[in-house]
Amino acid sequence: MSETIIFGADWCGDCRRAKLIFERAGAPYRYVDLVQDPAAVDVARDISGRTNIPVIVYPDRSHQVGPSNADMLRKISELGLGATQAEGAARLDPPHDSAETAP
Repeated sequence: MSETIIFGADWCGDCRRAKLIFERAGAPYRYVDLVQDPAAVDVARDISGRTNIPVIVYPDRSHQVGPSNADMLRKISELGLGATQAEGAARLDPPHDSAETAP
């Protein structure tokens, strides 16, 4: 397998968060919506052994279930899936107001 797959559902906050982390890190992924593709529910359960989502399957065949932001970013970095570290950090940091305020 050469791609990252995120199994989830749009009603799931953790699934939306996972997609956002991957997008901000510049890491490509394929999203499988379990509502749109009910047969994929069994696939995700077979991979994880659980019914929790999101289930994220990486190109190295490892997987995470409901991971924290730090866990996803660590794996993205470990596998070199995202943008360079500087570009990724810029995407993850909120914009800063460069205008100075008067006292």
